[in-house]
Amino acid sequence: MSTRPARVALRGLPVNAGALIVFALSVFPVYWMILTAFKPTADIQAETPVFLPTSVTLEHFSDAVTADGFWSFWRNSLLVTAGCVLLALAVALGAAFAVARLRWKGRRGFVLMVFVAQVAPWEALLIPMYVIARDTDMLDRLTTLTLVYFMITLPFTIVTLRSFLSAIPAELEEAAQVDGCTRAAAFRRVTFPLLAPGLLATSLFGFITAWNEFAFANMLIIKNQDDRTLPVWLSSFSNVFGTDWGATMAASTLFALPVLVLFLVLQRRVATGMTGGAVKG
Repeated sequence: MSTRPARVALRGLPVNAGALIVFALSVFPVYWMILTAFKPTADIQAETPVFLPTSVTLEHFSDAVTADGFWSFWRNSLLVTAGCVLLALAVALGAAFAVARLRWKGRRGFVLMVFVAQVAPWEALLIPMYVIARDTDMLDRLTTLTLVYFMITLPFTIVTLRSFLSAIPAELEEAAQVDGCTRAAAFRRVTFPLLAPGLLATSLFGFITAWNEFAFANMLIIKNQDDRTLPVWLSSFSNVFGTDWGATMAASTLFALPVLVLFLVLQRRVATGMTGGAVKG
């Protein structure tokens, strides 16, 4: 009997070892990016890789934030991302409510179309979207980029919010209506607060998707270089001597920082059970 826990542990050893290897392979590029951002230039250009630098410098961060256009492109990324998330939430909330709560002809076909749009590869839309933007004189505009990101994130937002809405008992709204609330007031006062985890989860997905997107931003913003987003700017960040890897990695670290902060702030609320508050209330 005393050897049984040891046998169970040995059986799980390959799985745990595999998980550690996958974790290490996933984390190492991020570690190397942050490490390079703080390395002195001599360590970056050394023939032998330096995994633990002997000194730390903030020079690369200074070079990144003072580079021409850094804050402008940061603002462009923030405007496009915020606009995409807000538009997707506003439209998807109404669509998800109609699918989850109402019964109407063509509802199943609509849901099927949303699923098909979700699984369609974004890369297949690059050329059609470019042709449409060109023919409608919508190239080189942040508005066009916002609408494209909105189109990309909308199907997932509808599907996710529909799942969250379906998990909230409709009887809660009916009880509020019995107490004198209209249907809209019952949704606003009862369902909407319980939907907060779903809204936060979909907002986080939309933010990450739009914030990191490169292909559409690179194709739709061609002539007006001042309207580029930060991922496109990072791909061409260099100086007269070539690519400044220290400043590039510092800028990449600053670029990843908003997503990391947003995730750390929202992770607990996203994981909160939606109907737990209703049961307690």
